[in-house]
Amino acid sequence: MDLHLEGKAALVTGGSRGIGRAIARRLAAEGARVALCGRDPETLARTARDLAAEGPDGASADVFTCVADVTQPGEVERFVDTAAGAFGRVDLLVANVGGIVGGGLLESTAQDWAQTFELNAGHAVRALRSAVPHLTASGGGSVVIISSVAAVKPAPLAQYGAAKAAEVYLAAAFARELAPVKVRVNAVSPGSILFPGGAWETYSEQDPDGFAEFVRRDFPAGRLGTDDEVADVVTFLLSERAAWINGADITVDGAQGRPTAFGY
Repeated sequence: MDLHLEGKAALVTGGSRGIGRAIARRLAAEGARVALCGRDPETLARTARDLAAEGPDGASADVFTCVADVTQPGEVERFVDTAAGAFGRVDLLVANVGGIVGGGLLESTAQDWAQTFELNAGHAVRALRSAVPHLTASGGGSVVIISSVAAVKPAPLAQYGAAKAAEVYLAAAFARELAPVKVRVNAVSPGSILFPGGAWETYSEQDPDGFAEFVRRDFPAGRLGTDDEVADVVTFLLSERAAWINGADITVDGAQGRPTAFGY
């Protein structure tokens, strides 16, 4: 299926590793021009070199990188604007950055909760706000916010699930707000995803028995998902092949049960 993404300018926050990197790779393979941001310049440079070889039919992909910490004031806005300047337009946006700060309810602080919300929902809002003028100037576009099954399946730590639930709500609300200017907004909620260097790979190496029990208990297919499987869904949603999907939250978890190997 031709997704008609060739020449599109796509921005991915946190695109140098894990799910973000897999999404960027899929977009490059479809012929899109891809802009990535991340905090580590060496990792960004290495990812850019790898992605350059992913263009369709042996062509070199057009890749732009920007060192940025999206939790800092003005940084995600700088990424969006410099990428738009480099490509001359913005057509697609993936708000991928996420994470957790702090511990459980009694161990976490108000600042931990605020930082977790900023890392997830806050950065997504600022990225989209910055991108909308560029998207509308291009005649419209598509946005995907990477949430998590933790948005609807309770697991430690609560600040993460609450922030991810906020992202699902944002996608639905912004989809209605921005539909008149031809900008679609959806969320994708991965389950536990296994990829090189990720937390689940580390856990599988440090506690193979605990990991095996987690897989047995919560994955009817007998394995975790992969970053490429998430990337395939995101890439389709970004394309015009998904033109009538707007405000949705697409779960990519293989019918996973509890989204954690720990606690309840």
